[in-house]
Amino acid sequence: MVAARCALVCSVALFCVATLKAQPAKYEDRSLQLNGLRIHYQDWMGDGQPFIMLHGIGRVSHSFDHVAPHFASRFHVYAIDMRGHGDSGWSPEGAYLVEDYVKDLEAFVEQLNLRNVVLLGNSTGGRVVQVYAGLHPERVAKLISEDVGPERTNEIASAFARRVEQEDKGWANEEELVQSLLRTGGKVAEPLQRNYAHFGSKLRASDGRLVWKRDPNLVKGFVPTELWRFVTKIQCPTLYILGGASNIVPPETQAKLKQTLSNVSIITMPGLGHYPHIKSPEAYLEILNEFLK
Repeated sequence: MVAARCALVCSVALFCVATLKAQPAKYEDRSLQLNGLRIHYQDWMGDGQPFIMLHGIGRVSHSFDHVAPHFASRFHVYAIDMRGHGDSGWSPEGAYLVEDYVKDLEAFVEQLNLRNVVLLGNSTGGRVVQVYAGLHPERVAKLISEDVGPERTNEIASAFARRVEQEDKGWANEEELVQSLLRTGGKVAEPLQRNYAHFGSKLRASDGRLVWKRDPNLVKGFVPTELWRFVTKIQCPTLYILGGASNIVPPETQAKLKQTLSNVSIITMPGLGHYPHIKSPEAYLEILNEFLK
């Protein structure tokens, strides 16, 4: 098992070097007790400015295994497993609203005494960092929200619930899961899909099926939300990276963001869906590099 994990990490590191021209970096698995739950995170170490990465619903911190090494020499990168995901604890009360994730991020930043933080969030992680930046503008240096704005419609929430129900049937083994991802995941490099399948899944005790490392009750928190009251208070330079084939941040929302925020950039990556960082990682990192200069 250890050898397999090392091989996967190495394959993703090699992918980063060959495709993204990044230097391999090492991380340490760490955890904190936050709001009564064990919250796991990858600490990519370094002495630079803190850079926190938050995944989306159903994903894990390893979603950024090909992104974090690229910045580990310039920043102190933290990739967090949000509550109910990966190796973090599950909420006994099923507390998975955006506000619950925000409270965990507040506690994380406070406990590590972080300042001048760069925040990156994909999907629900993007909602969390938008709210945090509005609540604590003095703590945030720059903000990146990936394919998510201040609104989540009932249609989007319902689609996620249907997906969870389908995926909770599980897979016979890891290879079956990998092949499923390769069939349905579009043009995502195989090392990234294998990495996600390995670190993001576990055996279900009841039947031995392979399932995602997530609390099935996550769906209770995936409800329509409107976050403009927080977004209007964001003061730092803000970047929205959108997938051109995604409808999550429609043109009217983009126009309102430009009217609301004085220092905002919106970049659309043509042809991509909800996960630009895995669909086109090289172009995605070029965008981040330019923004983080």
